[in-house]
Amino acid sequence: MEVKTRGRTFTGVVVAARMQLTAIVEWQRRKYVSKYERFENRRTRVKVHNPKSINAKTGDIVRIMECRPISKTKKFIITEKLGRERLFEAKQELMEESKVKKVEKTEEKENEKIV
Repeated sequence: MEVKTRGRTFTGVVVAARMQLTAIVEWQRRKYVSKYERFENRRTRVKVHNPKSINAKTGDIVRIMECRPISKTKKFIITEKLGRERLFEAKQELMEESKVKKVEKTEEKENEKIV
């Protein structure tokens, strides 16, 4: 499937590639908050077309470009694979552990309220 590209270009990390020919790419950006005169880190997540010729996996650093709408949510396509994110799996495991800890804390608080 040949798709013409146009418009914006971004570089990000593939967070999930479980769908057919689709991946979720994420990248960080900094936004200035004038009230506090500081920057905050935000992230952008976009569904992108993952061609069979590139076949990017989770943890890959990729360059994506805007193209015509391929589906309701896919408006970008992966143009090239730039490399691999270091320690991607370790970061994902830490995120999962923190989620589990939050759930355990809320369960403990609920048990204390009941008793």
